Amino acid sequence: MRLRIEEADAGRRVDAVLADALGSRSRAQRLIADGAVRVDGRPVRKGRKLVAGEVIEVEDRPADPEPDQVPAPDFVVAWEDEHVVVVDKPAGLVVHPGAGHLAGTLAQALEARYPPPPDAGEDWRGGLVHRLDRDTSGLLIAARTVQARDALQETLRNREIEREYVALVQGRPPARSGTIDAPIGRDRRVRTRMSTDTDMGREARTHFEALEALPSSTLLRVRLETGRTHQIRAHFKAIGHPVAGDPEYGSAGLFGLERQFLHAARLAFPHPASGERIEVESQLPDDLAAALQRAREAGAR
Repeated sequence: MRLRIEEADAGRRVDAVLADALGSRSRAQRLIADGAVRVDGRPVRKGRKLVAGEVIEVEDRPADPEPDQVPAPDFVVAWEDEHVVVVDKPAGLVVHPGAGHLAGTLAQALEARYPPPPDAGEDWRGGLVHRLDRDTSGLLIAARTVQARDALQETLRNREIEREYVALVQGRPPARSGTIDAPIGRDRRVRTRMSTDTDMGREARTHFEALEALPSSTLLRVRLETGRTHQIRAHFKAIGHPVAGDPEYGSAGLFGLERQFLHAARLAFPHPASGERIEVESQLPDDLAAALQRAREAGAR
């Protein structure tokens, strides 16, 4: 397939234009992710904006099957008004669509419950302002208007959103409180991991405070100053105290865990319209509460 970009489509994303031609946004994104789409002979990302006169070329291949219809996932609204929604995300729920997770994401569920505003654009993604890993539970902020999203994103860039987590880590950190200040980037050897052992590190700071010392682990309150991918998980692995149960950075299955013991427990931020301070908290989910009890009993005989 070859498509020449006309003036009417100039400035649009390549995945949106290709979706119009194929009749499927998800298929267009899969083809781009698989490297089957080129613009003027060069591979592209789905967010690439097009210029009039460019040519999209799509490799001839069988149509990918559409993903099964997945019911919209359920989620808890911890706080909301006409400008903002704070979601309490369960573990296992993917935040944004991507390879292997084209349906059933939080972003799609948010858009089903809160239809995007008319001026949202193609990158609305449920109005979400930040993200959590699939198996990290807890609080996330989503905007309901473009003005609220822009204000919240600026607040996030200015580090005015307080994000606190509860984490159980293996062993005992060398101090009851402290700061891990170490750039994070793609690991030099294991490319699926983020690490302080990297060639392309970005500034990253994580603050922590011990809440409870247990026989072989420590319960921490953790506050993010920056928000890099896998920041908490990579930072605590770097100091030799990985998050309990973490299959990528620590020891899977510890204390009966089926995921990492990491929960986004508190958010505080200035309201994007009124400036009023909003503070929302989330209780530890049942699976983490049960693992914490097992960790407390780990040394008992």
